[in-house]
Amino acid sequence: MRLDGYLPYRLSVASNAVSGLIARAYEDRFGLTVPQWRLLCVLAEDGGLTQVQIVARTVMDKVTVSRSAQGLVKRRLIARSQNAADGRSHVLALTPEGRALHAEIAPLALAYEAALISGLSPEDVKLLKRLLMRLQTAAGQLSGEAEPPRSLG
Repeated sequence: MRLDGYLPYRLSVASNAVSGLIARAYEDRFGLTVPQWRLLCVLAEDGGLTQVQIVARTVMDKVTVSRSAQGLVKRRLIARSQNAADGRSHVLALTPEGRALHAEIAPLALAYEAALISGLSPEDVKLLKRLLMRLQTAAGQLSGEAEPPRSLG
């Protein structure tokens, strides 16, 4: 086996390179970690969610979600309120400040994405997204997680 030809390794290296690039931009400019940015995005897209729902949606572990949420609450970018449907959990939602920050960062995120895929045709991008979804689904099935990933649009 050659490591450079091993698909899980290639995926990990590519993911780390992209995440590292984006993490530096978000940290330097906005003081956000990548998990905090993901949390902001999910709440911007889906509205208020519990931490359990965020874990399922982002495939981040509970500790990462919890720490990210705590940091965002301290910065008043998200608010935590009692879950009316289940008194044991809380709902996290963007504050006006959080919505404003998301609106400021989203164009930067889209610009990074455009730069990353600039050498690919639109058909290649669609194929890449489809293949990534299939790999994520297969990994979930192999690990016993039945929930399919959400569409990448």
